[in-house]
Amino acid sequence: MKFGKEFKKQRVPEWTEAYMDYNGLKRILREIRSKKLSKHHAMHMRALQHKLRLDRTFNGLHLQSNSPQKGDMDIEEKVIDVDALPRDGSRQFYKTNFLRQSEEGGEIEALFFQKLDEELNKVNTFYKDKAEALMHEANLLNKQMEALIALRVKVANPGQGQGREMTLTTAVATDGNNNQEETVGGSEFNPIQTTNEKEEELSFNKEELKKVEEKLRRAFIEFYHKLLLLKHYSFMNLSAFSKIMKKYEKITSRAAARAYIEAVDKSYLGSSDEVICLLERVESVFVKNFSHSNRRKGMKSLRPKKRKEKHSVTFFTGFFSGCLIALLVAIVLRMVSQDVMDKVEGTFYMEDIFPLYSLFGYIILHMLMYAANTYFWRRYRVNYPFIFGFKRGTELGYRDVFLLSTGLAVLVLASFLVNLHLEMDQTTRRYKTVTELVPLGLVILVLVILFCPFNIIYCSSRFFFIRCLVRCICAPLYLVTLPDFFLADQLTSQVQAFRSFELYICYYGLGEHSRRQQKCHGHSVYNTFYFIVAIIPFWLRLLQCIRRLCEDREFKHLFNGLKYFSTIVAIVIRTTFELKRGTTWMVCALISSAVAITINTYWDIVVDWGLLRRHSKNIYLRNKLVVPHRSVYFGAMVLNVVLRLVWMQWVLEFHWPSLHKTTITTIISCLEIVRRGIWSFFRLENEHLNNVGKYRTFKLVPLPFSYYNEEDNDKDN
Repeated sequence: MKFGKEFKKQRVPEWTEAYMDYNGLKRILREIRSKKLSKHHAMHMRALQHKLRLDRTFNGLHLQSNSPQKGDMDIEEKVIDVDALPRDGSRQFYKTNFLRQSEEGGEIEALFFQKLDEELNKVNTFYKDKAEALMHEANLLNKQMEALIALRVKVANPGQGQGREMTLTTAVATDGNNNQEETVGGSEFNPIQTTNEKEEELSFNKEELKKVEEKLRRAFIEFYHKLLLLKHYSFMNLSAFSKIMKKYEKITSRAAARAYIEAVDKSYLGSSDEVICLLERVESVFVKNFSHSNRRKGMKSLRPKKRKEKHSVTFFTGFFSGCLIALLVAIVLRMVSQDVMDKVEGTFYMEDIFPLYSLFGYIILHMLMYAANTYFWRRYRVNYPFIFGFKRGTELGYRDVFLLSTGLAVLVLASFLVNLHLEMDQTTRRYKTVTELVPLGLVILVLVILFCPFNIIYCSSRFFFIRCLVRCICAPLYLVTLPDFFLADQLTSQVQAFRSFELYICYYGLGEHSRRQQKCHGHSVYNTFYFIVAIIPFWLRLLQCIRRLCEDREFKHLFNGLKYFSTIVAIVIRTTFELKRGTTWMVCALISSAVAITINTYWDIVVDWGLLRRHSKNIYLRNKLVVPHRSVYFGAMVLNVVLRLVWMQWVLEFHWPSLHKTTITTIISCLEIVRRGIWSFFRLENEHLNNVGKYRTFKLVPLPFSYYNEEDNDKDN
């Protein structure tokens, strides 16, 4: 793989703008090369004409070569001067003087070095700022570690003094005959004196100590990964400067690489070793204090292995896909051969059995859309594991999600085929009660797998989903994070799935599966919950907006809440019209739905996706785009509007003679899930770009101890 592609692939997505503009410099070099090629072509023609003249004049004579000797070639002619000029106190910026600007094409080469200096100054400044921030964080962790050691001694030996173990304080450095002890990121710190003068009055138990250790352990792991990213950032940029200068020398035949690389090596980016020293110290402290001096165990925690694509996942995905196609063909042939839709049983299936199985259809379609999103997020380097806050190394790739989708689809279709066979076969019709329990058994099986406590079938991802789901249901009691409201938004597109689940409760709760009386749709309690169930996802999202408004004090959350409130009103009126009918309810449903569609569409495109910016570099889009083809964004906006308008089918009720009403409802619900999948990609893309703009690569990890300075406290008083 060429370095340019590798450089782009290995960049930290959130720091993309802070890396050297390798491609920009290559474009300038291509321009220089084109100038050189045209110049060399002209020189070659002149040399050829000169040689012909010499051949005619000195026929048979060989002229002595005037080419430079080997000793002369070793003497490099000076091409550039690189000056390190002071700026902002301790900082430096680099300026290169190109000494051959008067030559033909020299102005382009001067432009190249000007651009190169800009990139070096940018990279050097960013690296130093990040390194200084990490030094400050190391100082804080050093204090936290000292306090933890004191707490361990206090718990193990109440009443005794402070112990001394390894912290982020560096080892003694020797300089001649003088020994001097230094600290990484700060001076020595005594947590007993600074934290509380009355430590003997504090009491801690082992459970509290474990919680403190776990918090500090997570903080060390996150800090270590920050150091690794910054080290990798330094390595990749140093490699980029070396590669681009080699290309320059190859194109121009000027020996300038050594002089410029020496300047790069002397810069903070090339000469600083604070990050490497901190990495070594963190490893030592972590192994000593959090893995009982077991280095292998400690390094496994600090450097968890990345998820590798397993051959078994690919194999079973293909296997389940083949089974899925076979089952679909079998079901279609069975229904056609038995003329199911032309019999009374067909109507029963469409009104009761089909909605039971459609619950799984909605879930599977949503999972397939998520699988497609993970594929494109990874392809366009959207850092979705960081944005969602997945535990490192546990995020599911698109192959894993597709495997789960196809596996569940095979399970559902096999159950449906068994149900159909038992229903239509004359020899098994007497087992109708058992036949109708097949969908319920499938629901129970899926719930058992979802809540299985054992470390099987992507346990970490299942528990992450359950935690987010609980936080959504308990809104606004919990602080709202991005995974919480992202999941709640997904639930708003699963209204029909909620209604199918309600049908499960009614169908099996009232015993209709044994009597087949179809009383659910005429039951007053069922119709009441038919309203409530459709509102629940939007109500939860509204409560989340209220919580965020109280937390952040930003009015955009109020407007977002009003958006969901308008949707709730539209659903209530539309559902009332569906049950009661009448011209008045139809007009009210049209107006409320139109208002909700307008508000939701505007919010999707302008706020959630960040598009339709009039003064952006990409007209009517935004300044930064992840997908290189702008037509994709315009197509997504048009498709979002069209799929939003499909909602009107529930109000206008266009008649499709060849389709059953249940089929139309299912198609509209599936289109809404597809719309939500498209929305999810661009919503997370916009969130990713916001993180890129702020160079955020890690979540904030809360530290267990708080500190205050007595001097500052005296000043406040």
